[in-house]
Amino acid sequence: MIELAPRSASPIARFGGQPIAIAAAALAIVVLGISSMAVWRSYTGTAPETDRVVATRLLQARAAQASEQLVEKTKGLEATQQESIDQLQMVQDQLQSMRRQVAAQQADAKKLSDQVATLTEAVEGLRQAQANAQANEPAAEPSPRKRSKARSASRKRHRSRG
Repeated sequence: MIELAPRSASPIARFGGQPIAIAAAALAIVVLGISSMAVWRSYTGTAPETDRVVATRLLQARAAQASEQLVEKTKGLEATQQESIDQLQMVQDQLQSMRRQVAAQQADAKKLSDQVATLTEAVEGLRQAQANAQANEPAAEPSPRKRSKARSASRKRHRSRG
């Protein structure tokens, strides 16, 4: 029987015996890649690094602008908030003043109510005293003075006619 030499399945294994050739091919591929990038950059005239720097500066400018806008809006909100606080304080002061005025008016009304009650009691006392006095007086004929006044009045009327 004849034995055949084993074949390796991968092409890299074939080159395993020639490491210098593999290193030279890899070096050629790397040099070719670097040179193609240099040609491409010189042909287009722009480098990705400068584009990145420009984009970064643009983003920084936008961020600064947004930050300034936020600061301005925050200051505006602070001013509006302070105005609202001042208005609220003024309304609270007015409310407190009105409460004091209402309390004073209620005290005056109570004082007047008490005075009216006192006067009402006094009037009722006088009415009762007058009613008692009239009840104690006899229902007799009118006094002579009252009669004479009535007679003199009727005499004056008769004289003026005649």
